[in-house]
Amino acid sequence: MTRLLPRRMSFGGQVLLGMIAGLLLGLIARDLPGGEAGWLAQMLHTLGQSFVQLLKALVPPLVFTAIVSSIAALRDLDNAARLVARTLAWFAITALIAVSIGLVLGVTLQPGIHAGVDRAAGVMPSTTGSWVDFLKGLVPANFLGLTASTSQADARLSTTLSFNVLQIIVAAVATGAAAVRVGAAGEPFLAFNASALAIFRRLLRWVIALTPIGSAALIGDAVVRYGWTTLSSLGAFAGAVYLGLALVLFVVYPLLLMANGLSPARFFSAAWAAIQLGFVSRSSIGTLPVTEEVTERALGVPRGYASFAVPLAATTKMDGCAAIYPAVSAIFVAQFFGITLHPSDYALIVFVSVFGSAATAGLTGATVMLTLTLSTLGLPLEGAGLLLAIDPILDMGRTAVNVAGQMLVPLIVAKREGLLTSPASTTADTPVLTPATSG
Repeated sequence: MTRLLPRRMSFGGQVLLGMIAGLLLGLIARDLPGGEAGWLAQMLHTLGQSFVQLLKALVPPLVFTAIVSSIAALRDLDNAARLVARTLAWFAITALIAVSIGLVLGVTLQPGIHAGVDRAAGVMPSTTGSWVDFLKGLVPANFLGLTASTSQADARLSTTLSFNVLQIIVAAVATGAAAVRVGAAGEPFLAFNASALAIFRRLLRWVIALTPIGSAALIGDAVVRYGWTTLSSLGAFAGAVYLGLALVLFVVYPLLLMANGLSPARFFSAAWAAIQLGFVSRSSIGTLPVTEEVTERALGVPRGYASFAVPLAATTKMDGCAAIYPAVSAIFVAQFFGITLHPSDYALIVFVSVFGSAATAGLTGATVMLTLTLSTLGLPLEGAGLLLAIDPILDMGRTAVNVAGQMLVPLIVAKREGLLTSPASTTADTPVLTPATSG
């Protein structure tokens, strides 16, 4: 499909075309006999999930080899410690701005008062967040942080593998540091690691070439499964969340870019393909390979720094899921249950949003971050259950903002440190990661 598209069309344009095709296919699938269980709906679901699985399969080896390589590269830099410190500082700065916007919108729009949902719909979420999770998540369960789980469905047992990116980062940093410290004995390992990284990056480019098809399937599957009818009862809440996401993505981020001498137009031209993929896949981890590739090749962030900063950002830098959403949601729950929040409560929301994403770094889903916020404030956890009906729809916008922020911070830090290189693409007229360069 991608080879049939005009070569002058940018990669972002191809993904957009795929999303439009997916939207139309999703609408058609809803009207076909069988609806969600129809052949077209099942095909869209299978293609979309297969594409995300391909991306996720590359995450552990890519993150591990890239971080080991970045540790080896950072040993020659005198400012390595400052790079890490400034990266974390910008994580906190952008999260503080995002959560402040969420608080203002929650207080101003009062989504909890205008909700049309029944209180009986509130249920305890199956997954909750805890500050202890951060300490547990730092300790690798095994060399690559992989875990296996077995489930039974229709009298058949199936085993699936999952991974904890935070644990992979810890293991890779330790391995890279050890390889550097042993000196000459570690050079063959570092050379092998560099070779493996090159191989995995080539595999990644092959998978990236399938992004327009994967985007079409993912957006079509979302239309079939979720639609927009569930938004009616929580329209005020969804509107507040999406307004906050739009303000951060299209106002705050451009202002930060301009304040640091960077062009917002060039940033969005280069980063839009990854942002779109985050929107349709609803997974920062699944989008991670594309996010890192765009950050390096299209934005000009040096590989040694990007290989460390982007995976770290994918686990702890979530302005959508960890700042805007829990802020608006916590105020919604308080308003819905008639609980008055005091200035100290708002301060706690800010604290959890700025530092709490680290406590949920090894876990998935914004519900985990929300339950951490609610439990810290002493608000009913059942309130999270009220919002689950429209969570997939909100998650699309949240993930898009997450991905944008995960590219924004390394770009700003690299610019301030004078590390930016000539990007592979810096204008809207030049394709970013087109199939011609991805093969």
